[in-house]
Amino acid sequence: MKNGIRFIFVVAAAVASFHAAAQYPSRPVRLVIPFVPGGSNDIVGRVVAAQLSDRMGKPVVVDNRGGAGGTIGTEMVVRSQPDGHTLLVISVAHPINPSLYKKLPYDSIKSIAPVVMIGSGANGLTATPSLPANSIKQLVALAKAKPGYLNHASAGVGTLSHLSSELFRVMAGIQITQVPFKGGGLAVLDVMAGHSQINFGTLVQGLPLIRAGKLKILGIGSLRRNAALPDVPTISESGVPGYEAVNWWGIVAPVGTPPAIIKRLHAETTAVLGMPETRKWFASEGAEIAVMTTEQFAKYIVTESAKWTRVAKDAGLRPE
Repeated sequence: MKNGIRFIFVVAAAVASFHAAAQYPSRPVRLVIPFVPGGSNDIVGRVVAAQLSDRMGKPVVVDNRGGAGGTIGTEMVVRSQPDGHTLLVISVAHPINPSLYKKLPYDSIKSIAPVVMIGSGANGLTATPSLPANSIKQLVALAKAKPGYLNHASAGVGTLSHLSSELFRVMAGIQITQVPFKGGGLAVLDVMAGHSQINFGTLVQGLPLIRAGKLKILGIGSLRRNAALPDVPTISESGVPGYEAVNWWGIVAPVGTPPAIIKRLHAETTAVLGMPETRKWFASEGAEIAVMTTEQFAKYIVTESAKWTRVAKDAGLRPE
């Protein structure tokens, strides 16, 4: 009898999920970016949203909700109706945040329904054009000659931008003063103005400014050179062997979103990522599209959480 009742519930849930997907989307879809405009999350999210709007038949509207390392926007999404009409762009900041905040208003794993991985992008170490160092080796030598001279403008405490510089500081054996901002865009502006000397940011964010001569690139944070800047060496090959810091982006929904809607979103977004113009844009911006199933993306988030928890601990960061 119990098995029969359970079977009825399973069938009913499947029918409800199918019905919801058939009517989805019934209104504009809100894609929340949990950071202020100008950072890589914002740039990547807008590129995907523009293409996804055409495929979904309804506008996919970007909504920037920055603050507290991305936790404000994330909380808003996980507390929203799980009907697929409110989605969230996450990055490596998402699995980092549990190491920084004692009382997150959500569970970074259990409160989300992974939808689709978008891609990844290496961090680049950029500097203000007037800095008297044009390579990683020269930068390290300058930092050792003038301890405390280098100010690093980060996207905020605990962001990949911050942890990238902390990892670099430890591995290179130098001193760097952190100057945190509320987003990568503001941090880059500070370096361009010469108030801070260096910045670790994704190439998606920095390439236009590098090409315009407003920033100079000293090294790439991935273990292999980037196709968009093939002549720029990696930090690892420039005297800090083994250094690696890479950002990534993906889309998640509130837990409880019907599986059929998750499947539709995954299929449509994957189609967008497979479009020639999308691939061309990612390649030109120094990023790579990542193809994963929803299940693989879910496992990836868990793996990244474990990895960056270790890095945050090594950097001496404590939950606040």
